[in-house]
Amino acid sequence: MPAYHSTFLAEEQSSANRTIGNLILLPFHTKFRGPSFPPDQEYDIIEEILDLFRANSFFRNFEIKGNADRLLIYGILYVNQCLSKLNPIMNSKEAVRVLNNLSLDNFSLPGEIGFPLNTIYTGPSNKNESDLLRSYLQQFRQELADRLIKRIYENDIDGPSKYWLAFTKRRFMNTSL
Repeated sequence: MPAYHSTFLAEEQSSANRTIGNLILLPFHTKFRGPSFPPDQEYDIIEEILDLFRANSFFRNFEIKGNADRLLIYGILYVNQCLSKLNPIMNSKEAVRVLNNLSLDNFSLPGEIGFPLNTIYTGPSNKNESDLLRSYLQQFRQELADRLIKRIYENDIDGPSKYWLAFTKRRFMNTSL
């Protein structure tokens, strides 16, 4: 059974979406400041990442069909990193604090030395693109962490869902951010 790919592969030809290196900057709904703008439809790349995370976590190999798949990979690896920071006795307020710090923490961009997947990502070509990509990924990480917390603590604010925390030991593509 093959892994699930992004449904936004068809939107790569749209002139409204910008590509930096080989990572597409897809729009998503957000309450955080940054370069992303709201899309036309309700379903965005953040919802897709959260929907496909658990199914794709079982795959060690992933065939990349386009730049939207690269954003999907980055998002899945970031969700895995977020889940590894949580523990079963953490309440929702502590989780918000921990994941906000993680999303605002300094992180490597594709093409930089500390980035783990430089073989499948191309880095930005100049400083302006680098700044735009950093601000987009920071906004992306903040929104993804916020929606992840809402899903994990949906039924109980005193403890995270065990069905999400069960995936902390899984390594998508056998790597992590």
